[in-house]
Amino acid sequence: MDKTRRKVLTTGAAATAIAAMPQLFGQQSAQSGATRFYEKGAVRIAYQETGSGFPLLLIPGGGLNSRMSGLPNMPFNPIEEFKGEYRCIYADLRNSIGGESTGPLEVDRPWDAYADDQLGLMDHLGIDKFMVLGFCIGGPFIWNLMKRAPGRVVAAVPAQPVGFRPEMPTVMYDGGMMGWGPELVKRRPEITMATVDKFLTKMFRADADFVFTVTRDFVRSCQTPVLVLPDDVAPHPYAVAMESALLAPKSEVSIFPWKEPKERIPLAVRQIRSFLRAHRPDQA
Repeated sequence: MDKTRRKVLTTGAAATAIAAMPQLFGQQSAQSGATRFYEKGAVRIAYQETGSGFPLLLIPGGGLNSRMSGLPNMPFNPIEEFKGEYRCIYADLRNSIGGESTGPLEVDRPWDAYADDQLGLMDHLGIDKFMVLGFCIGGPFIWNLMKRAPGRVVAAVPAQPVGFRPEMPTVMYDGGMMGWGPELVKRRPEITMATVDKFLTKMFRADADFVFTVTRDFVRSCQTPVLVLPDDVAPHPYAVAMESALLAPKSEVSIFPWKEPKERIPLAVRQIRSFLRAHRPDQA
């Protein structure tokens, strides 16, 4: 398939997917499958826990429609893979369509608003240090968490991470404006498309570069161990994933491609498992 046709197909597929889409370790057993809520001011976050052991925050893919129900549909189901060894914690993203988490659109600080939710949930659960595995939009979230809470994130796995692609600079913005935004406005009439535009512009167009949430200088200085699983579709640029892996001083990278053929996925999961075990504090 020639490069032009491949680019058109991957861009279309990406736009469609986005549119549709106080204890140190907190190692107590988690209640499986029960949705609970963490509330702070006008924000209400739906979350679940499964398994027991060292805390592992799981961030589903799906762009701004990231929600718990999407985790089983990722390239592998991280709940099933890791609940036997970790306290898996996962939540619906604030204002994801089909999710139960709600809150205001903070147009001046969208990325930090989401980080507030994630770190606030950890605080609510009495968790200090934790690991994080995130798909798609989870990539920028992970880098922001490591910037905001460098002493708390023990190790991180960005899988098929979102990044800025110069030749398709508005792919993330366009996906939000076509799918997520109109559906949110239908559900929340107090929110207008003008507000959605400001929110998405701040997230994906204003000073857009690299992994959106941090600079290359930050990645060069980041001492958190990171395992990067690259992808190569429009919103998940291979070049950015590899650049972040090459810059980070304590990084590792998976084979590529790791999702296809399907027989390669268990190899990637084994690498993630080994990586997490190697950096888990209770194994030190």
